[in-house]
Amino acid sequence: MPREQQNTRLVAVVGPTGTGKSDLAVALALALDGEVINADSMQFYRGMDIGTAKLTTAQRCGVPHHLLDVLDVREEASAAGFQRQARDVVAEALARGKVPILVGGSGLYLRAALDVLEFPGTDQAVRRRLEAELDELGFESMLSRLLAVDPVSAGRIGDGKRLVRALEVHELSGRPFSSFMPVREYVRPTVQVGLSLERSVLRGRLADRVHRMVGEGLLEEVAELDRRGLRAGKTASRALGYRQFLRVMDGQAGIDQASAETIVATAQFARRQMTWFRADPRVGWLDAQRPDLLEAALTAVRESAVVGVRLKNDD
Repeated sequence: MPREQQNTRLVAVVGPTGTGKSDLAVALALALDGEVINADSMQFYRGMDIGTAKLTTAQRCGVPHHLLDVLDVREEASAAGFQRQARDVVAEALARGKVPILVGGSGLYLRAALDVLEFPGTDQAVRRRLEAELDELGFESMLSRLLAVDPVSAGRIGDGKRLVRALEVHELSGRPFSSFMPVREYVRPTVQVGLSLERSVLRGRLADRVHRMVGEGLLEEVAELDRRGLRAGKTASRALGYRQFLRVMDGQAGIDQASAETIVATAQFARRQMTWFRADPRVGWLDAQRPDLLEAALTAVRESAVVGVRLKNDD
């Protein structure tokens, strides 16, 4: 068993899109005798390959990959569902003596897998009733109701949808919605490796990637997924690139315009991702362009494993 594997239970490779997380995850898996677990919410979907930069079978280099291609484009992804699946896969990999390596840029999904985080239940009947009451009584009246049972949430909420959700959670659970907020507490020992790039370099890389996707057949992929019900999918239809190229299908934009819009939207998304991950002090950051990236990542894994991390339990 490699020395690194003896001290490490779970590794996560995080950061903004376009920084090479998937490639590093494969390299780490090969070095650590590990398996990769996808935490990119758009790579859950079968057929969404080019537009999500999903690694090909050859690029996976024989490393087992989990939670890729598990949903039809009509299905809705959920962080709660992913939490259950990812934790099961992690436990199964550990039972086989493998190092599980989560990789992706979907911040909430990663937090769901790594951290102490509860997802409150939902009830469509209760929600519809509360929505009707909101229409009848108005925002301020319903906010006053929430203030009486959950002043923390009431002070944060500024729209009807979140107001209804907070009231629904309290009615179903008897607990304030604010009590379900995540804490930065791992459910098992974890090392997070973050990849970053200087902003102008990342913008150029993202633009090149979009143009490459178009050359590889992104429009044809969107057309095929459209025939399979892409527009009916609440999650998949909003994916970067797919949303823009559906407009090409509808004659509302040309390929050049859709490409430019995708580049802008992807750069904006990358900035939001960086803001999310930078807020987590547990992430150890590496320059994605450094020539010794793999060795630096392995060093980070070893040192973090030896020093230890704050965690809830080590089961």
